[in-house]
Amino acid sequence: MLAAYIDRFGPPEVIRHGELPDPVPGPTDVLVAVDAVAVNHVDTFVRSGAWRTPVPLPFVVGRDLVGTVVAAGPGAPGFAPGDRVWCNSLGHEGRQGAAAERAVVPVDRLYHLPPGADPLDTVAVAHGAATAHLGLFTHGRLRAGESVVVVGAAGNVGGAAVVLAARAGARVVAVASARDEDRCRSLGAAEFVDHRAPDPGARIRAACPSGAGVWLDTAGANDLPLAVDALARRGRIVLLAGLRTRPALPTGPLYLKEGSVHGFAISHATVPELAEAAAAVGRLTAERALAPRATETLPLNAAAEAHRRLENGEVRGKMILIVRT
Repeated sequence: MLAAYIDRFGPPEVIRHGELPDPVPGPTDVLVAVDAVAVNHVDTFVRSGAWRTPVPLPFVVGRDLVGTVVAAGPGAPGFAPGDRVWCNSLGHEGRQGAAAERAVVPVDRLYHLPPGADPLDTVAVAHGAATAHLGLFTHGRLRAGESVVVVGAAGNVGGAAVVLAARAGARVVAVASARDEDRCRSLGAAEFVDHRAPDPGARIRAACPSGAGVWLDTAGANDLPLAVDALARRGRIVLLAGLRTRPALPTGPLYLKEGSVHGFAISHATVPELAEAAAAVGRLTAERALAPRATETLPLNAAAEAHRRLENGEVRGKMILIVRT
């Protein structure tokens, strides 16, 4: 089969495009013919070696796919050849990646594509929307009626967080660039703050005068003094980006508010947590409530170019590698 893979860690140029042996599914696996694969920042971390995780070499890059079941093992009930499916947790902890003509997916990490869901839209939002769900509800314990500040609200994770939080009955304060205000409000934000405006902290506090029940930083800014200042009593700060940030934590104000800071990475999510997030993602993509801001498609042999452009900050929206048309 053709695949985008590495045989050593390094810059984008280490990604090769060529033939690898077809993967062999085990009894609890499903063999999937891959149609398309999303390109995520975490893929670049694994490829470069910045995020150390067991990687069998040669290693197929990528984690999110949409495709069709070819075969299902005897211990993989619920899936049959021809089923349309998606997955968002390959390429980590020893699992081979998704960017190949065929991929083996453990049955508990594979989900049916809901009727009415667009395949490319689903794979484009899968990683960001699942991350947003876990950040808001699993780690942030967001409740209806609370205010939530979403930093980076126009991005892939942030935009999904605005939709999910608003639909859960929370009051969303979106923080992003001024050019993105209309988009954030269209997704469900009740208030908007331009992060480049003078004294954005004062504007955020004014937008949620009772304080933020949850502060979700999807941009990786990780301004903990600002976040702590904006928290409500027993508010939760959730951090999920900014691999190399080292912010100072104002512990005194934090503990006086009985606040907390939670860090998480979707790659460490449990199978039940991922399944819960996938159910929400599937439902909202079928309703067309979750959709990518923009998508750009590239052929599988352009995987190295996709990684390079993502690392250089040249991508606005989502890049998708087309494996099979």
